Amino acid sequence: MLRRDVPECSGVALRAVRVRKWVKGPEAGVTAAHQHTSPRHKHTVKMSKQKQQAISPLKNFFAGGFGGICLVAAGHPLDTIKVRLQTQAKPKPGEKLIYAGTIDCFKKTLAKEGFKGLYKGMAAPIIGVTPMFAVCFFGFGMGKKFQQKTPDDILTYPQLFAAGMLSGVFTTAIMAPGERIKCLLQIQAATGEVKYSGPMDCVKQLYKQSGIRGIYRGTALTLMRDVPASGMYFTSYEWLKNVLTPEGKSHNELSIPSVLFAGGMAGIFNWAVAIPADVLKSRYQTAPDGKYPNGFRDVLRELIREEGVGSLYKGFNAVMLRAFPANAACFLGFEMAMKFFNWLAPDL
Repeated sequence: MLRRDVPECSGVALRAVRVRKWVKGPEAGVTAAHQHTSPRHKHTVKMSKQKQQAISPLKNFFAGGFGGICLVAAGHPLDTIKVRLQTQAKPKPGEKLIYAGTIDCFKKTLAKEGFKGLYKGMAAPIIGVTPMFAVCFFGFGMGKKFQQKTPDDILTYPQLFAAGMLSGVFTTAIMAPGERIKCLLQIQAATGEVKYSGPMDCVKQLYKQSGIRGIYRGTALTLMRDVPASGMYFTSYEWLKNVLTPEGKSHNELSIPSVLFAGGMAGIFNWAVAIPADVLKSRYQTAPDGKYPNGFRDVLRELIREEGVGSLYKGFNAVMLRAFPANAACFLGFEMAMKFFNWLAPDL
């Protein structure tokens, strides 16, 4: 508000004083009262101070592929443990579980199969992970771009969540068969019965037995897992980047520890949403043909009837132990690759 004791001014000078007072705050067109009373506005102001990098789905595609490779390299051992815990059969009366927990599974795998045993089935995700994460980040980039009216628009968290869900739809075509092959190779190593000599042999046998449907078995459950989980994944990452970015700084100036923390926590949030559907998917994809004629509904009924609701969180410790380092590595790889591409082709 203008002081009442302002010296005599012409109309032009008076308007100039008002304009100066108006734009003195963090963002032109926002009153001081609103700046102090609206937390949502504070977030918008912080975002608007950053230099907006135009969204490039193509850069997202290549950077996402590199991030996916980093994720697999960091997280596959604990993924192997997760799948073995999720798929181990209920013991018969008088018998014990094959694995008492995450640490027990880790020790027994090392003792029986050596360090290589933790990387069983890694060829399938390595082959699939580059295009899968490339498509995932591409889908997220497209989802953001679709919702922008101008390249400078700042997306809200619900819009980021919607873009993340779209990325989950994009990846299912690659994820479903890759997960099917990976899980089958991981559990055969645990049982000692070698049915498949490798990923390609697994694909050939599945196709021979059940056609393309056999390879894509569990697609609906993959969608049920990845669509909401991907929304949470990207939204939580963007939220944490905003929280960790110092006032007046850009996301591009975040330190490596901050990127690792944001990426690792995004992985935790992702799996907190995804675990129940992931347990159902792993069971369904590794079950003998015909065991669950009604699909995931039969798997769900059997698990709850025989092992209780807690069975939907089997492998929780292994998942969470893996989620942080794997996704921290993924997002660090993604951010590094994006910086490189922005330097190489800033206008692309």
